[in-house]
Amino acid sequence: MYKFLLSWRYLRTRFIALASIISVTLGVATLIVVNSVMSGFVDEMKTRLHGALSDIEMSASLLSEINYPDYNVEIIRELLKDDVEEVTCVVRTPALLAYKFADRTLTQQIMLVGIDDKTFGKVTDFNPYLQHERKRQQFSFDLEESGYPDTMGISGWAYRRQKESHKRELERLYQEQSNRAVQLQSQFPQSSTEIAQTSYLQETTAPPAETDKDVQLTDGGFQLVPLPTRKAGDIEQAMKNRGSIENDDFKLDGHDPHAHLRAKINPEDMFDPMKDQYTGIILGKAIVTRKDYEGKEHFLIRPGDDVQIMLTTVGDQPKPVSDVCTLVDFYSSNMHEYDSQFAFMPLSELQRTRGMIDPMTQQGSVSTIQIKLAEGADLNACRDQLMARFPHEKYFCEIRTWQDTQRPLLSAVNMELTILNILLFLIIAVAGFGILATFFMIVVEKTRDIGILKALGAPSHGVMSIFLGYGVCLGAVGTGAGILLGLLFVSYINQIAAFVQTITGREIFDPTIYYFSEIPTIVSPLMVVGVALGAIAIAVMASVLPALRAARLHPVEALRYE
Repeated sequence: MYKFLLSWRYLRTRFIALASIISVTLGVATLIVVNSVMSGFVDEMKTRLHGALSDIEMSASLLSEINYPDYNVEIIRELLKDDVEEVTCVVRTPALLAYKFADRTLTQQIMLVGIDDKTFGKVTDFNPYLQHERKRQQFSFDLEESGYPDTMGISGWAYRRQKESHKRELERLYQEQSNRAVQLQSQFPQSSTEIAQTSYLQETTAPPAETDKDVQLTDGGFQLVPLPTRKAGDIEQAMKNRGSIENDDFKLDGHDPHAHLRAKINPEDMFDPMKDQYTGIILGKAIVTRKDYEGKEHFLIRPGDDVQIMLTTVGDQPKPVSDVCTLVDFYSSNMHEYDSQFAFMPLSELQRTRGMIDPMTQQGSVSTIQIKLAEGADLNACRDQLMARFPHEKYFCEIRTWQDTQRPLLSAVNMELTILNILLFLIIAVAGFGILATFFMIVVEKTRDIGILKALGAPSHGVMSIFLGYGVCLGAVGTGAGILLGLLFVSYINQIAAFVQTITGREIFDPTIYYFSEIPTIVSPLMVVGVALGAIAIAVMASVLPALRAARLHPVEALRYE
């Protein structure tokens, strides 16, 4: 009992022991905070990468496309059986995006992805990253009437109709000004414009001069012949010969003998931006958003605007093609690398635009087949089965899991986490050296007390236990305080970051650089226990040498010590 009483007395009466406790506390708290943030970072990154890439991906490597995807999907389902949850086909191709902003055409390179709206959301975590709430529940490429986030302003069909109405109003005003100008010209026939037109008509109907001749090749060589005379009614007569003129409207009945067999186009069947849209497209949010100096987002275009995509066709002789699409929503995964490049449109439309549909079988080829496995399925085993069934030397396909695709990034993050833990443990090691120095000072200071204890019958291991208990108490108190401080810091880390940002005026955590909009954290109980045991072990190890020295003191020499 005397051992614990003496240890506690030394611990509460020495100011230098408080400094050792603080050093252990700070080291433990730092380890917990850093490990929690790094664990949250790695877990969030893996989740988002996994959701964007699917479990297993079978993509064309040497060839630009995979033919007969439906047949390949059937083989995959038969091979993996119950391990397969869903399969989808995807087309990926680089493209250029062009859109209007402030009467200027802006272009940007994108990665255009053709997806199946029925299966793509079941294979990847695509739907939760859409901005419109209804599309998250039931995805489609249709423009919505309303329901877009307030940060976009007026969007959807309301914005499209308002924009088209404004455009038509401008055209109406322009037409009224043109009609008013024609009326003014009719009231003043001798205006400068009228005189210029009359003069031009006289010149064109005048007989040709002697010099108005053309060069014509004859048997005898070159000969000058008069140019044909153009009359004012020639154009009108030519149009009458081709068709008929009634009420200043040309009819092509005489020009096209099969016109009566062709389908008549009603005005209501023509494309009307007020009620019709082009092929729907979903853009990454970072493609068309910019931030001002205050960090506020500004949208260059909104859902309801039309954009143009330009890409190349497939085949031996690719050629550039373009298509007009209507922006229906934004994709925001909070991963800047994806949000600034990816654009999604219907798979069938992209296949048609690129010429990937076989005219004989009417089946479209794809560039990637993505597979989602059932819960608990072995990724590597399923990948190996697919690689055995689709050998690379025969099918020219690359089959990889999402971990294989992102292995360089994941390996770099894990290596960084390991090195960071080693460096942070050195902080606690520094505190251990402080404990070592403190204990040596206590042993020297308490030499006479140690001699009295031994003279009274205290064994060497009992004296040693006093200092080891001292180290355990010091390490336990510092570790406990460090755990509380670290967990408290982790709980309010985003609020602390915002507070520091307010004081310094500088952004602490920039979402455009990292993958997330806020600092992610995950507290692992095993990690906390490991850090606590490590800190206590370092404190005990630092007290071993001073305890051995105290245990080896001879009672007579200790009593004679001054």
